[in-house]
Amino acid sequence: MGLSIWTIFDRRRRSGIAARRICTAERVENRLRCLKLPLFLNAGIRTQGQKSIMPLSQITVPALARAIEKRGYETLTPVQSAILAGDLRDADLMVSAQTGSGKTVAFGLALAHTLLGKQDRFDKARDPLALIIAPTRELAMQVKAEIQWLYAEAGGVVASCVGGMDAREERRALDRGAHIVVGTPGRLVDHLHRGSLVLDSLKAVVLDEADEMLNLGFREELETILDAAPIERRTLMFSATMPRAIATLAGKYQRDAQRVNTISAAKQHSDIEYLALTAGAHDVENAIFNVLRYHDAANALVFCGTRAAVTHLQSRFSNRGFSVVALSGELSQKERTYALQALRDHRANVCIATDVAARGLDLPDLDLVIHADIPKNPEALLHRSGRTGRAGRKGTSVLIVPYPARRRTERLLRDAKIEAHWSEPPSADDVKRRDEQRLLDDAVLSDPITTDERRLISALLQRHDVDQIAAAFTRLYRKGQPAPEDLMAPPPGAQSPTRPAPRLQGFEKSAWITLTVGYAQKAEPRWLIPMICKAGGITKRDIGTIRIEDRVTHVELNAAVAESFFAHLDNGRIEKNIVAMPMRERGDAHEERRDRPHRAERQDRPPRQETHAPARPGRKERQAQDNRRGKPPAERHPAGAKPHKKKKKWRPAD
Repeated sequence: MGLSIWTIFDRRRRSGIAARRICTAERVENRLRCLKLPLFLNAGIRTQGQKSIMPLSQITVPALARAIEKRGYETLTPVQSAILAGDLRDADLMVSAQTGSGKTVAFGLALAHTLLGKQDRFDKARDPLALIIAPTRELAMQVKAEIQWLYAEAGGVVASCVGGMDAREERRALDRGAHIVVGTPGRLVDHLHRGSLVLDSLKAVVLDEADEMLNLGFREELETILDAAPIERRTLMFSATMPRAIATLAGKYQRDAQRVNTISAAKQHSDIEYLALTAGAHDVENAIFNVLRYHDAANALVFCGTRAAVTHLQSRFSNRGFSVVALSGELSQKERTYALQALRDHRANVCIATDVAARGLDLPDLDLVIHADIPKNPEALLHRSGRTGRAGRKGTSVLIVPYPARRRTERLLRDAKIEAHWSEPPSADDVKRRDEQRLLDDAVLSDPITTDERRLISALLQRHDVDQIAAAFTRLYRKGQPAPEDLMAPPPGAQSPTRPAPRLQGFEKSAWITLTVGYAQKAEPRWLIPMICKAGGITKRDIGTIRIEDRVTHVELNAAVAESFFAHLDNGRIEKNIVAMPMRERGDAHEERRDRPHRAERQDRPPRQETHAPARPGRKERQAQDNRRGKPPAERHPAGAKPHKKKKKWRPAD
């Protein structure tokens, strides 16, 4: 092995800190041997980030070179150049590349030598020669579209096997013959078991986003497909990260795989501007709304953590005047395809999605990504943000950070090696000023005036003065723009400290409120606290003691926020069936209790007479008494208990 330097992340639970190590190749080899990962022991580790970019003339298959040139390519990207190196043409590959680096075209070029050899065109399509596996439906359909134009000049026939599509139509396409098949793991296994997908002639398999497929639980399906493929084949794995599961899978199904890493050790996503905007939990939706209005991107992608959040935001933003589509796992393939096509055709300009859209999707003119929910890990953050800033274009990634989540977000950005600019979301005034600037800079004001327009302008000037015409133009410009939202001012000290202040143990002065919910409604602090904070515009540090009773719940608030708390509520209503009401402060109640006379000092009632009830007879005595009285056993059962009934003997019906 050479002395190339690359970076591995050895995450150890040592005081909860992830330690990063930069190792030489010899140290890497020792580490991999300890981990029992034979994959890399005979493989070359090469970093291509600083290697010169290959010109188009180096593509060995003329048909693909012509397709690339027609597409507008002038040079190849680093990952495409690395894969086309002469010593890698027939090798199994394990490739790591940055999002938006042209991976689809890269493995399409890598397959050309294996599938075509010295030929310029394919023979008649029969059984597939190459199989490309993708984790999601959207990514699979996108890969199919890319491979189709890349192999169009070579006469390549590309078929898809994707979950959610018509399986009968897919079987007919496979029966007609295909050179390359693109699909998702589940649907490919289904066709394999039904006999419609035959892999006897397979020469190469590509696993795109292999780490994501394992995260989604497709390991068994992948092993079924790879076991059914011929042993003498090429296996190419593309994975953003190299966890142990990927190494194990590669060690089992790859032969002397070569490692290609084109991820630079420099700053991640240099073409993406990261903004971290802090807001109250109750202002997250309004903050997203103002960010969309402020940036006015041609296409924007809003990521949510759950399907329910996607549905909620879609309805809210649609009602506010945005052209919105949704993308989540609960939608049918037809609905998901429609949503993506609406974005590409600019019939919609905002897509609200779960992490199903975080990988592989390439949407044109996508300038803005908004994280409505904080990503769970650095990989999710990078993949979400990687939908913008692709192929040299600039993009913006915005994280909406609730005040209590600031520290966690800072740790997330640090682990992802990303520097973000921290600020507040744009206010309504900021949005209005931005709209005015866009109006003044609009190209329509500098376009030359045509003859027909001059005739209309003369007619307008005869009827109206210049000010009236300018006012009408301004009104028409603003007519289709939703009004920005007013945001609450941050609480004192919410922005300044990096580390949040510790939760108050007690308040100098408390204000107690009563909620119309209790044990009978399964009230618990874990959902009461977020509900109270969101409805009242406060933080959990403003909440003290919570006392849950049968039908009501008493909550202690910091007296400093009590007035603003009720100001946020609509007639004290927190939820549909939950109302908050003020009650007397605990201090006043204690004082009133202290002022009461002692029980012994009260003169308004006579002293209580001490009486002793006769001892209750025991169980055996009561049973003996009942027997003496002649009561039947059925009457001696305690109240509410059902007497024992003798089962009737079963007899067949006549």
